Amino acid sequence: MISCFDIGGSFIRHGELREDGTVFETGRVATPGADWRAFVQAIDQCSKMSKVPISISLAGAYDERSGIADVANIPCLHKRPVQRDLEAALGRPVAITNDANAFALAEAVDGTGNGKPVVFGIILGSGVGGGLVVNGSLVTGVGGMAGEWGHGPVMDPTAGGQINGLEHYPCGCGQVGCIDATCSARGMERIHASLHGAQLQSKEITAAWHRGETQATETIEAFSTLLARALSVLVNTLGPDVIPVSGGLSNDAVLLDLVDRKVRALVLANYASPLVVKGQFAENGGLHGAGIVARERFREANR
Repeated sequence: MISCFDIGGSFIRHGELREDGTVFETGRVATPGADWRAFVQAIDQCSKMSKVPISISLAGAYDERSGIADVANIPCLHKRPVQRDLEAALGRPVAITNDANAFALAEAVDGTGNGKPVVFGIILGSGVGGGLVVNGSLVTGVGGMAGEWGHGPVMDPTAGGQINGLEHYPCGCGQVGCIDATCSARGMERIHASLHGAQLQSKEITAAWHRGETQATETIEAFSTLLARALSVLVNTLGPDVIPVSGGLSNDAVLLDLVDRKVRALVLANYASPLVVKGQFAENGGLHGAGIVARERFREANR
């Protein structure tokens, strides 16, 4: 038996790894964001079997080499050697994987990328994240940052002169002009405010777009163009067989289809079938990915 967790800023989802390799979700509790002792207690209580290994998908950067987590929205874990401290507090083995990496791994092994050499899983939600899997193996890179395409001041808000009225938006990482700041759900809201002076949530913007409203259509056109241009560079660099998508924006099939068509029109390779698609594990990729990591790292313990 192995306990699996998907830990975000609001909730801790937990489950058990079954013998067939799937994860059965057993429930969720609120994340004790600022209290380390309460956090440890929550993990211990959710993992009903004492001493069993634990595999965690964590919403934040995690460097396996240093063991340090960078999780600003969970203060008790931020800049802490989480794996070491959890193993000491719980007296059991712990594995930790970034949530975007866990999603990409779930898709590459058991989802839309099954049997495909290169899978670039991306998250399009309140932020932009990603994970890269090559031949079934997760690529982590220095500092665990491989696949994190959301950051770096690379955005041209004019899209090469196609768009007027957009700004170089500041990003939470401290830089200006990151993909995360422009191509996330929050970025869509910023684009709409810049173009039309109206503060709307991303769901309101997409709903208005589906109704054919002019302002929302202009916003989605700008947003999808900027997102597709950013993704096209990654496609040409990585040569992915599929780009499964998770996060809130993945629920809009029409939006994903628009982005997919724009991306395929910009890249060098000839993709005859859809490339940017909703992930099979878009809703529970973190938990399922934690299960895959558990299958590999704790194989003997699971027998």
